Amino acid sequence: MADERILIAKVGLDGHDRGIKVVARILRDAGFEVIYTGLFQTPQTVAAAAVDEDVDAVGLSMLSGAHMTLAPLVVDELLARGSNVPVIVGGIVPDRDMDRLKAAGVAAVLTPGATSDQIVAEVRAVLDAASATA
Repeated sequence: MADERILIAKVGLDGHDRGIKVVARILRDAGFEVIYTGLFQTPQTVAAAAVDEDVDAVGLSMLSGAHMTLAPLVVDELLARGSNVPVIVGGIVPDRDMDRLKAAGVAAVLTPGATSDQIVAEVRAVLDAASATA
């Protein structure tokens, strides 16, 4: 776990960044190296940064309601670049969309109210599952 790198990003026109900054700190304090790409990223820029930075996972903060469009595009862009790193979505995701996101390749979904411990545990579980299948 010592060298695990997580890229986190805000995709699309969602300008709310307080939550992602809190998550970045939670992950950093848990021992992860965190790379934050900033606001208004495209699926292409996120995938390119993930490949360039050789990350172990990508976390997307989605508060704009565009999760069903943008998250699968990030997964597709990663695959197109030869990367199968897991994608974790955090934010406002209705229950009815959880299974659809997972079917589209998203490894996990965290919603508002997740505790720091839950966030870290879910990220570790996703990374453990990814390394078990690698």
